[in-house]
Amino acid sequence: MDLLNQQLGNISVFRVDKFVVPAEAREEILRKVRATHELLRLQDGFVQDFLLEQFSGPGEFNLVTIVEWENQAAVDNVVPIVKAAQALVGFNPQETLTRLGVRADIANYQRIPGF
Repeated sequence: MDLLNQQLGNISVFRVDKFVVPAEAREEILRKVRATHELLRLQDGFVQDFLLEQFSGPGEFNLVTIVEWENQAAVDNVVPIVKAAQALVGFNPQETLTRLGVRADIANYQRIPGF
């Protein structure tokens, strides 16, 4: 675990995935997101999740998912679980995004103290 992750301790971690999804790929991506989030909701340390779709404005990302985890340890624990579940059903996220022409921006975030 890197220094930043050690410093996070018991601070909530937010996984934010932003996608540029072509209209013809929307339904397949939504199916994959829903399946993944069903698994995430069962994991220790899961707090809440959101699936957001842009309906106005000039932003380029038209789908955004946010998952709140209790802490970095919960995130670290869920990664191998998700990878194993994806492998079990033959789902390769990177291949799927490439095949569908979806661009993604994926990162973990934390709250800014005092805000």
